[in-house]
Amino acid sequence: MLELDETLALTSVALGLFSFSRLRAQRRETLLRRAAEAEARALALEDPLTGLPNRRQFDAALKAALGAPPSANAAHAVMMLDLNGFKKINDVHGHPVGDEALIQAANRLRRSVREGDLVARIGGDEFAIIAQHLNGPEAATNIALRIIESFAQPVMAGGREHRLGTGIGIALSPQDSDDPVALTRQADVALYLAKKQGVSALCFFEPEMDRRVREHDRLERDLRLAIGTPDIRPHYQPLIDLKTGRLLGFEALARWRHPELGEIEPSRFIPIAEHAGLIGDLTDSLLQSACCDAVTWPSGKLAFNLSPRELADATLGARILDILQSTGLPPHRLELEITESALVGDLEAAQRILGGLRQSGVRIALDDFGTGYSSLYHLRNFKLDTIKIDRSFIGAMASDQDSAAIVRALIGLGAGLGLTVIAEGVEDLEQHVWLQQEGCEQAQGFLFGHAVSALEAQELVEKMLVAEVPRAEPKSKRKALSMRGALMADDVRSQLL
Repeated sequence: MLELDETLALTSVALGLFSFSRLRAQRRETLLRRAAEAEARALALEDPLTGLPNRRQFDAALKAALGAPPSANAAHAVMMLDLNGFKKINDVHGHPVGDEALIQAANRLRRSVREGDLVARIGGDEFAIIAQHLNGPEAATNIALRIIESFAQPVMAGGREHRLGTGIGIALSPQDSDDPVALTRQADVALYLAKKQGVSALCFFEPEMDRRVREHDRLERDLRLAIGTPDIRPHYQPLIDLKTGRLLGFEALARWRHPELGEIEPSRFIPIAEHAGLIGDLTDSLLQSACCDAVTWPSGKLAFNLSPRELADATLGARILDILQSTGLPPHRLELEITESALVGDLEAAQRILGGLRQSGVRIALDDFGTGYSSLYHLRNFKLDTIKIDRSFIGAMASDQDSAAIVRALIGLGAGLGLTVIAEGVEDLEQHVWLQQEGCEQAQGFLFGHAVSALEAQELVEKMLVAEVPRAEPKSKRKALSMRGALMADDVRSQLL
């Protein structure tokens, strides 16, 4: 009997311990589940990388703000922004470094806004801000300027400094809209136009912007379809040897004949291609066509402009060499033109790409020389073959002694460095004579011909094999060029056009 009582007692204790353990396990499971649910709720409303509110929380907060009863300071602002230079960090240095840069950018945004304003990361390098209870557009401007100023200093990521900038688009409620979806879209439209103004610019939404954006969207859609078709083709502007008058080659210039809108200027569709990520396809298509045309010329140089965006693409060099190989154009006949703005970004990447192409025989020219911030720096640090004096200096030579002195100095600088010097925008015989006497080797401009089709360029090649540009007059006779010079210019045009 005693043994039975002991057994029952032990069993009771065991059952009690089992029940306690089971209750403890259930409680632990409940706590873990609640923690997981809380984490899930947080993840549903927060960006896991930066800790900022995400798009879902942004939308909910904006809806609540616009639905609240109006106050004395009733204006609310939605600001959309993204980071200029972030894609290059990601592409060149990898996503971990890009993530570091994003975290630092998020912290700067937090510090730039007022207490109570909401900063959200809505995707990639895109952020949105809700600024409530503003007393007018000036208050929104002040916040935006603080944000822009916060990126004046580089961010540290991956052990090195990186430059970031930001464009900001702003829409106001109730001035622009009191609908959350419409207000967000309007701020996004303003952001697009802000980015077109410069690296760090802000732009308020205006009703006229809707029409401009619709036009842009149509051109972008049509551009996607036109690349690789006869609607977009290179035209060719002659390049002349000022000493001999011989045709040296052509500069290829993009032309788009829209079936409904007619001729569309490159200044309109090139930025669209860059913004839409189409510039690589456009470059390849135009260069392929231009090389195929140039192969039919008995000799001569083909000059081709590169977009600054292309120098951020590590595949550029291989793509160009593949096109040269497939078309049969010798590399030494291709001269790639870059502007100084193309060298403002990742200098090491640009040097690698351009250096590799130059080692393969491709020539490199610095376009619009003299208009950038670091012209002499680029001459010292980049291996170049040619400098092209910007047309603004050439056009001002006759009326501005300083411009003439600058052109003279640039010609001497190029000669001293062993570089070919080309004058752009030569439009009259007076300019031609002056440049020839100062030792400028080559020129292009309307005096020698506008950009023409491939067929017209072929005809010009055949004609210019025997045609001569008039020789320069001695300095003592330059004053006598007025009537006689005009007649000679007409004769030049009749041969070239």
